[in-house]
Amino acid sequence: MTSSFKINEIFYSLQGEGFFTGTPSLFIRFSGCNLHCPFCDTQHNEGTFMTVEEIVRAADSVPASHVVLTGGEPSLFVTEELTRALKAGGKRFLAMETNGTHAIAPGVDWITLSPKFEFTENAQLAIQSCDELKVVYTGQDLTPYENIQATHRFLQPCDTGDATRNREIIERTVQTCLDNPQWRLSLQTHKVLQIR
Repeated sequence: MTSSFKINEIFYSLQGEGFFTGTPSLFIRFSGCNLHCPFCDTQHNEGTFMTVEEIVRAADSVPASHVVLTGGEPSLFVTEELTRALKAGGKRFLAMETNGTHAIAPGVDWITLSPKFEFTENAQLAIQSCDELKVVYTGQDLTPYENIQATHRFLQPCDTGDATRNREIIERTVQTCLDNPQWRLSLQTHKVLQIR
């Protein structure tokens, strides 16, 4: 029997943040998460249940082979059945943005780990290594992230919705990167460009 997934949205745009900034990507956003972060940009009560075949059909409508599995928390839902089907349909590179509290299904090529230690008490990590570590930064202590194995490390200023507070966070993030050059700055360029 084919699985179905609650999908918040599927859209085609440029990756706006992190290592693959600027890369044309198909975004598959899952509804549902095990954490409750105050800055989350997903409406978890919204979504349409879709089968693997329906998701692959939607994916076929865009030319990019780069797919971003996001949420919500996609690791709670993504299965090997789905990753195999997407790759069989020509989507050669599957990236997942995850809070790291759940194991990752086989077939995911790139893991962007974004732990939420500061925002929730239930953020125990199930994975300890990733391709890209992305910390939504407000000025917190970075010590908890030191033991995570990551090829690339990014600090991303938290968007609080308040321009004055955001400016303070950006300045603090830039200075923290300068003081700790193992970290790179990630900006949400899709917000700057006002694209999806």
